[in-house]
Amino acid sequence: MAGHSSPGEHPQRYRVFVAIVLPETVKDAIEDVQSELRSALPAASIRWTRREQFHLTLRFLGAVDISQIERLNESVRQACSGVGELQMTAAGLGVFTGVRRPRVEWAGIDDRGGRLAILQRAIETATHAFTAEPPEDRFTGHVTLARCREINRGESATLAGLVGRTASRSFGSWTASEVDVIRSETLPSGSRYTTLARVRL
Repeated sequence: MAGHSSPGEHPQRYRVFVAIVLPETVKDAIEDVQSELRSALPAASIRWTRREQFHLTLRFLGAVDISQIERLNESVRQACSGVGELQMTAAGLGVFTGVRRPRVEWAGIDDRGGRLAILQRAIETATHAFTAEPPEDRFTGHVTLARCREINRGESATLAGLVGRTASRSFGSWTASEVDVIRSETLPSGSRYTTLARVRL
């Protein structure tokens, strides 16, 4: 499998994504609401995201050949050039594909100036040549809290109520001044993230 290697070998590809890293205070607040969800939805079919996985993904690239990483980093730098710092806010809960058939539960993230979507499209365009992953149909800034395989009607109703009650709940604000190119490794202990490049906005 791409991104994995046998003992003693070096992987030829890295599993890579581009993201904005969240400050710890925002992670704290998101973790608190995740704990509320856990208590209300103890379903075994729900896989909860760990705190270290809280980040705003701008583009998931999947397996990228190691020899292309520097070119990828430079392409991201060009996409971010001149964008400037973003005034970010994290607030409210949402669900893909809807509360009746929930697949992903998330906390919303956006910027006050309306430039986050522009940045995301620029990065998507700049990294197109490095990935076979399809682009998003429509970008929605979010942090994934959980993934659902299947939950029953009662649990769906509970989730709908929680989403409704947290529509205006804030998890914090911050200034995003950089974008990270991150390597993800799947280990027996869980995912490990390594920043390959930190790009100024």
